[in-house]
Amino acid sequence: MRFVLLLAFILVPLAEIALLIEVGRHIGILATVAIVVLTAILGTTLLRQQGFAVLQRASQSLQTGRMPLDSVAEGVLLLIAGAFLLAPGLITDTIGFLLLIPPIRRPFAKWVLKRLVESGAVHVSVFTSGEAGGGPFRSGPESRPPDGDDDGPVIEGEFERLDEKTSRKKPPPR
Repeated sequence: MRFVLLLAFILVPLAEIALLIEVGRHIGILATVAIVVLTAILGTTLLRQQGFAVLQRASQSLQTGRMPLDSVAEGVLLLIAGAFLLAPGLITDTIGFLLLIPPIRRPFAKWVLKRLVESGAVHVSVFTSGEAGGGPFRSGPESRPPDGDDDGPVIEGEFERLDEKTSRKKPPPR
């Protein structure tokens, strides 16, 4: 995986430079620079709109008691799209714009989330109260532990009962 990332960090900039030189030959240097700057401006504007829409969907999910897993995955893809759009180049701009298109981004976000959960790289746990209707978050198929244990998450910690401290009277001094 590290080798693939290293290769990507070397090959992508080289491909970007080659493409920018070729486009600059055909339409001119100023027009090429203008395209790169305009795509960055347009991309950040669209990114802001898409980001607010994803944030609103996440908020609605939380209000209805569902975990906003899809919205979180979409938000991460929007961050990646923003990085691609701000990087100078036409290849990265194209990838960034593709990630801004909801019909492309949403299925891709679900696929990425599914792959991460299946690989064990990401564990999704939910909080539920003892009520029959569930608590703040209801568990779904994506929130089940990989070993099939349906008892829910285990939270380790220490606690101190305050009602016992206040209800006990100290013995009188001798």
